[in-house]
Amino acid sequence: MQAEERITIELVREFVMAAHGDLEKVQELLVESPSLLHASYNWGGSDWESALGASAHVGRKDIALYLLEKGARMDIFAAAMLGELEVVQAILVAQPEALRASGPHGISLLQHARMGGEKSKRVYDYLAILS
Repeated sequence: MQAEERITIELVREFVMAAHGDLEKVQELLVESPSLLHASYNWGGSDWESALGASAHVGRKDIALYLLEKGARMDIFAAAMLGELEVVQAILVAQPEALRASGPHGISLLQHARMGGEKSKRVYDYLAILS
């Protein structure tokens, strides 16, 4: 049995901050502390954000794809930003209320799709019709 890795709140904050735009730092921190992959930081007021959530709401596909490749859990917000229309549709069929859910910092699902640019246009158009 492997010993549990201890990570600090400060390290989680640094990792989540890096995921907003610094792929190299994300890679470095994840190599040093693999447990960061599933960690979330509370910005206050129950505004929890993971590294995947951070990369998704700023449109950093490279960081999001790296985190997913390493085993991060896909969510509807990352799927929207990445242009994964079938994933978004499947979640909304199973959980229609997810359309109105907000991601980190209260950012909407539609805004996540907008951040994905041209690759996410089909997702954006689909969500706009439903909204």
